[in-house]
Parts: sequence; structure tokens; C-alpha cells
Amino acid sequence: MIDQLHYISQQKEGLSHLEAIKNALEAGCKWIQLRVKNQPESVVRDIAVQAKLLCDSFSAKLIINDFPELAKEVSAFGLHLGLQDMPIPQAREIVGPDMIIGGTANTCEHIQLRVQEGADYVGLGPLRFTTTKEKLSPILGMEGYRRILAQMAEAGISIPIIAIGAVELEDVAELLEAGLYGVAVSGAITFAADRAQTVAEFYEQLGKDQSAKQLV
Repeated sequence: MIDQLHYISQQKEGLSHLEAIKNALEAGCKWIQLRVKNQPESVVRDIAVQAKLLCDSFSAKLIINDFPELAKEVSAFGLHLGLQDMPIPQAREIVGPDMIIGGTANTCEHIQLRVQEGADYVGLGPLRFTTTKEKLSPILGMEGYRRILAQMAEAGISIPIIAIGAVELEDVAELLEAGLYGVAVSGAITFAADRAQTVAEFYEQLGKDQSAKQLV
């Protein structure tokens, strides 16, 4: 089952990845992506081990970004790979047949590639400018999502699409109307005045559209 709300960890001055993850879990998030960039694998491993323990204690699912060996080592629920990361088939050989693998995309062509590679879901974005990612792909905006979802329909492509890139609560209804499966957020939860209320509102908005649908 792929959750409709993905929380992506971030680290800021005075806030570590693990603290951000713990806050998100306490607020009610059930799908956590550990995304640590520009750090050696040994550092990421230490964080991943602790993140897995945290997620387990809240019955939440941990997704590791970019490190298939670590995802397998800590028995993560899933792996997420960016456009510049290892190809999904190569990662699948490492993590085995059962682990969920998601892939980033910015175009319909990227989505087609991800489907061919065997991805379980696609993170499509960015919706708008975000400082949480270096080498940001071209911004899609709402019109970009509509265009790509229409291209997918024409091509007969069906895969859960998760909107990413500075997504806010007020974007959810329009994104779902455009045909997206769910959203991935970071700052909208990390810096919310009331994280628990914000997470509850995200799930409420997502549930309005999906109440009659079967989750993947």
C-alpha cells in the first residue's frame, strides 16, 4: 500500500533529520522518506538505523532516498531514486523483488521510463520552486501536471503519481482534481505551527478524493 502523504525529511540549523522525522511521526505521518544529501554513506547509515527504529515505534513505513544498500541493510519498506541516481533495475537487484521502489520524474517521458524500469510509484515535480533540492528540474506548476497527466492518459500509462516540490495544503484539492494520487511534503509539515493539525488536514483533503478508491 502506497500512502497518499509522503513526508520528506530535511535538516536545518537547529533541527536534525531525526528530530524532523520524530516530529512528523508524532504529528501522524505514516510514510517517511529519509533524504540525506552531501553526506558520506557511513553518516547516512547511522541516521537510517535510528530512523528505522523511530518509524517502527510509530508503525510507520521508512523509505530511503538514493542508498539501495542501506535500504536493504536496515530493512526499509522502500527506496526512492532520483533522476541522477542508480537505475531502478540495478537497484532492484540489490534490494530484491519485494521492496517498494519509487522514482522521480519531471516529464511524461521520464514517467514512461520509470514504468518500463518497474517503479511502483513516481514522484513528479517540482510544483514550484523549493530550496530543499539542489539542481532543481524545470518547474511544472499546475498546468504542467495537467498536461503530463493528459499525456499519460493518452499513452495508456497508469501508475500512482505523487506531486512534489513546495506542495502546500491548499494545493491538494487541485492536484487531486488533476489526477494525482498523492503529495510529498517537507516544509509544510516541518514548519507548521500545529503539525498534528496540519497532517490531519492533509489526510482529510486526500481522503475526500480517495474515499471510494482502492489504494495500490
